[in-house]
Amino acid sequence: MRAVGLHRYLPIDHPESLLDVELPEPEPGPRDLRVRVRAVAVNPVDVKVRSPKPRVEGAPRVLGWDAAGVVEAVGAEVTAFRPGDRVYYAGSIARPGSNAEVHLVDERIAGPMPRTLGFADAAALPLTALTAWEGLFERLGVEPDGRDAGRTVLVIGGAGGVGSMVVQLAKAAGLRVVATASREESRAWAALLGADVLVDHRAPLRPQLEAAGMKGVELIFNTQSTEAWWDTMADVVAPLGRIVGIVETSGPVDLGKLMSKSASFSWELMFTRSIHGTPDMAAQREILARVAAWVDAGRLRTTRREHLGRIDAANLRAAHARLESGQTVGKIVLEGWD
Repeated sequence: MRAVGLHRYLPIDHPESLLDVELPEPEPGPRDLRVRVRAVAVNPVDVKVRSPKPRVEGAPRVLGWDAAGVVEAVGAEVTAFRPGDRVYYAGSIARPGSNAEVHLVDERIAGPMPRTLGFADAAALPLTALTAWEGLFERLGVEPDGRDAGRTVLVIGGAGGVGSMVVQLAKAAGLRVVATASREESRAWAALLGADVLVDHRAPLRPQLEAAGMKGVELIFNTQSTEAWWDTMADVVAPLGRIVGIVETSGPVDLGKLMSKSASFSWELMFTRSIHGTPDMAAQREILARVAAWVDAGRLRTTRREHLGRIDAANLRAAHARLESGQTVGKIVLEGWD
């Protein structure tokens, strides 16, 4: 089968940073779906894993943690899907990635694809939808059924891949959404997705929030650097507020700054369930099914913004370069192998 992989971890402008390779088709394990991949999306995790480091892989390492395709075979213990089903998923970082014609994914972390979307638009959603859903509804404790309507959430990075989904899910749950965005393109995108208030991350946030009538915010979903935003988050979070972050720190942060407000901080890592094989792994299948239902009902939209063509090494190198530029809005997808 065709795939895109790497042997060495190189700068993205190096022609061997990602390579077109041929690999044997994998056989599904007991809980696996074997999926014929039709479209993939790229995420910052792809860039992070591929980034330069002094390591060499003997066999090609395949990246990719967003895919949409068709089930062509199932393992002996699979009960939720059958051949011919259309699925979308983010997969597991502990297994080979989805930048391959044929891919294995545990049935517990795959979901039925939205009926109203094509493969490219569906592939843009899984990783960011799972991250946004878990962070908003599980870590921050928001009720998805609207019982928290009227509460305020600050989304740091409201036009990025994850931020684009947080804004939409928060609006669907009835929250008032404040989103950071600076460039004209990113502000327009965040507003289109439903942000009620836009603030410029290049300027101090507190004066902007106060100008919008807010002394503080109850909930903060930070999709950007935890360290860079720590002092600001500690400053603007309301007493008894909650913060969730998705970017690991390279050094310590001062948790004591949250103590006087009894504010809480938690991490969200979409891969936690699959890395550790948690008893509730199938929750991700359920989340993806609910996201698909909300898409089909018109409550959510795809976050695809760029389609770079077929799935091959050249186009994936271009996608990685776009992500490294820091100027992307929404998601980048690739589709098809011919």
